[in-house]
Amino acid sequence: MTTEGVTTGATLLGEPLPVELMNTVSLDRGRTCDALDSDAGAAAWLRAVAHRLGTEASAEDDQLSEDAVRPVAGALRALRDALRQLAAEATQDPRPPATAAELARPEAIATLNALAQTWAQLVWPTDGRPSRVYRGPGTVADVAVQLIAHQAVELFAGPDLDRLRPCLAPNCPLFFVKNHARREWCSPACGNRVRVARHYRRHHTARQS
Repeated sequence: MTTEGVTTGATLLGEPLPVELMNTVSLDRGRTCDALDSDAGAAAWLRAVAHRLGTEASAEDDQLSEDAVRPVAGALRALRDALRQLAAEATQDPRPPATAAELARPEAIATLNALAQTWAQLVWPTDGRPSRVYRGPGTVADVAVQLIAHQAVELFAGPDLDRLRPCLAPNCPLFFVKNHARREWCSPACGNRVRVARHYRRHHTARQS
């Protein structure tokens, strides 16, 4: 998917960033595809969401280049796996794990807490409006990962937890926050797939009877 001029192999649905990170895996004919399976993929994903990070990162500069992201790519993948495990438990997800099937809840929580190290600061230029910028230890890439972990703590401890859902459309491993009462799928494409499958089953059953 292309956003802000940056192409990433992940699906971006406009969900909260921790959920977008969970959704960096997809299924293709039963095979798990990982948009973060390389340093280049991790860098592309961070650049694609850079405008939403609330840090000083941007998609154009070198602070989120492949070389800059390489030291934190493993942490980004570990955070993703931890978030998916916790989301699956919180939502009673019936789907088989798409990543890190062996990851236990205490390990997932420890990973999340270890990375959630950002804090907010006020930035108020003399010729502009005040804004909030997130800071943390390390590089811009470090802070990007830490910020997503920080937001994940807020997600799991806040009201959006009760609206978090697994998408139960066929061959979809994604999560979404149910932001209106009639939403049942992560995307219209998944909803259409479910309706086509139901239509096929009804007509197939009718022909057999």
